[in-house]
Amino acid sequence: MINRLVVLGATGDLTARYLLPALAALRTAGHLGDDFRVTGTSREDWDSPRYRKWVAAALGEFGDGDRSSPEVVRSVMEATDYRPADVTNPSEVAALIAGEGPCAVYLALPPALFPAVVTALRDAGLPPGSRIVLEKPFGEDLASARRLNGLLAEVAPEQALFRVDHFLAMTTVQNVLGSRLTNRVLESIWNSTHIERVDIVWDETLALEGRAGYYDGVGALKDIVQNHLLQLLCVVAMEPPITLSERDLRDRKVDVLRSVRVPTEAEAARHTRRARYLAGRIGDREVPSYTDEAGVDPARRTETYAEVELRLDSWRWSGTTFRLRTGKALGRDRKEVAVRFRTVPHLPFEPDSAVPPNVLRFGLEPEGLTLDLTGVGPGYQTLMPLSLAARMEPPRLPAYGRLLLDVLHGDPTLSIRGDEAEESWRVLTPVLSAWEWDLVPLEEYPAGSDGPPPRGD
Repeated sequence: MINRLVVLGATGDLTARYLLPALAALRTAGHLGDDFRVTGTSREDWDSPRYRKWVAAALGEFGDGDRSSPEVVRSVMEATDYRPADVTNPSEVAALIAGEGPCAVYLALPPALFPAVVTALRDAGLPPGSRIVLEKPFGEDLASARRLNGLLAEVAPEQALFRVDHFLAMTTVQNVLGSRLTNRVLESIWNSTHIERVDIVWDETLALEGRAGYYDGVGALKDIVQNHLLQLLCVVAMEPPITLSERDLRDRKVDVLRSVRVPTEAEAARHTRRARYLAGRIGDREVPSYTDEAGVDPARRTETYAEVELRLDSWRWSGTTFRLRTGKALGRDRKEVAVRFRTVPHLPFEPDSAVPPNVLRFGLEPEGLTLDLTGVGPGYQTLMPLSLAARMEPPRLPAYGRLLLDVLHGDPTLSIRGDEAEESWRVLTPVLSAWEWDLVPLEEYPAGSDGPPPRGD
């Protein structure tokens, strides 16, 4: 296990909200020993004492109370050092990573900096056995993803590269596989003969929340769909792997992406939507229009809502639609994978009986499992909806805790392989092109609504 973590971008939102609470959770669970050290760096001209105070404040705001006791916070602070540095300067990077044994270098940075930082790491020379961790999005398009993969190959072997997506470490996401592969009743009907559509949804009531510096240059399609939702698509649609080893699991995920029918630009215009929110009300708070948010450049025409329909050219899934949808500033949080089964071929009930399809829902936040069915109500010819629900056991570690632990132990199973990152961009390249050429109109929706109105209304 690696005992040194170097965080580039150590004063950013990602570090405060996710990495530090993850370290506290790992410490609480006994996964980090007293010899574990963290070196943080950014452009802030701070020293270690000041940074440790910032660490304590971040854990006080974002840490889990059960996993961030005063003793744990103190231990994380004591394990942390800080030095300001230009992370694109090889000599300054070399000073950061110097020390005994390998280190894990976490790029908690804007993706636009990745090529320059990876080049600096290459020129600085990583200690043998070290690992590199990169956040999404991996590149800005297919060409840039290929270039970045080429750079990374000059620094470290593929097994030492962790392109992380915390969605894959969510308990419910892993339970999608568990539900399929351990229950014969599900796996036998997990195909297009029985499943009409799969909705993979990440709807948020959160608006921009001060993230214009990042979000306005990325948008919903690249921020959520290209990585998170395509990863969920892979988990739902993959063929059963021989084992859950990193090679078998990641090979099957890549198979799914290779089977996606890449739309033409004309098809992208028919099967995708984009929109951005107007001023509105969400609960008890007033939300300004996206274009009036601080730091937003209206000329970029950045979308806050994205919807993409995909088809898979495979024996199992020919004829099933996969709809990927995400939006900000919507009226309710809806984060789930909803598997919609086809209706039965014949109903021996009254002709006007309306029977909705069965739906199996994997809740992502909050985590849970729900099966929507139809049963018989009062009188043997009346029907009524039934719902079976199961709660998941709370995860032992938060998603980022699981990812960090895998990095430190060198297990890349839940990270994204280089060819998988490229295939993800290949799938969405025609969509990006159609949007760039305005073949898909940029619609609008009031904050607090369910998104743009259905087509045809």
